[in-house]
Amino acid sequence: MKIALIGHGKMGRFIEGLAKAAGDEIVLIVDEDNRNDITAADLAAADVAIEFTRPESAIPNIELALEAGVPIVVGTTGWLAELPKVSERVAAAEGALFWASNFSIGVNIFFTVAERAAKLANQYGGYVATIEEIHHEQKLDAPSGTGITLAERVGDQLEAYDAWALAEVKSDVPQTRIAPAAAPKEGKIPVPITSVREAGVPGTHTLELSSSVDTLRLKHAAHSREGFAKGALTAARWLVGKQGVFTMNDLLKLKD
Repeated sequence: MKIALIGHGKMGRFIEGLAKAAGDEIVLIVDEDNRNDITAADLAAADVAIEFTRPESAIPNIELALEAGVPIVVGTTGWLAELPKVSERVAAAEGALFWASNFSIGVNIFFTVAERAAKLANQYGGYVATIEEIHHEQKLDAPSGTGITLAERVGDQLEAYDAWALAEVKSDVPQTRIAPAAAPKEGKIPVPITSVREAGVPGTHTLELSSSVDTLRLKHAAHSREGFAKGALTAARWLVGKQGVFTMNDLLKLKD
């Protein structure tokens, strides 16, 4: 498989190493130093593009891939408010986009289990939901895309909840970007997320469902970036030859 890497930070370099070890070819590396010089013709040499950059760069990079006729896997978060418009553009171009807030297979199983637990808890009532997400100090946005996805999926199953809200940031990183939160619908409350930034933590997410009689705690802890990188490469191989907008639910068939 011929891969164009858009973004060559820690995740991009990790993906590059795994791809080469698997016999894939990296035909193009795009970073902040050469992005303005890259054209659709340059990108067209690839079978697929994998994008891990910043929220403000994601949509222009998707547009470039669509212009080149190259399917693109996007791991950047913070741009999903524009997903409906982007999806229309993908359909018009007959292109392919695969996006995920987290490419780890374990995290996506965790999402499904958490969603199911919230649905069951909702049947009996009396449970309060809280989420804590912990990431390394280089993680600039709070909450993380994974934390937001978890809150949205859990909130969809609990009648009292809608949307999410950042409850607290525990970080010494001054440049932490606060992600914009949507207001909950009338009569609903947001799922609160606490964001923690600690050195050396790839990503840990915990959901608590607490009542007056007990607490249910579900937790996923990543050991390294390898799970994210492997998932992105798996998505890239799966996406080649397809048209449309896809997520990890399509790849893993975690939903009926």
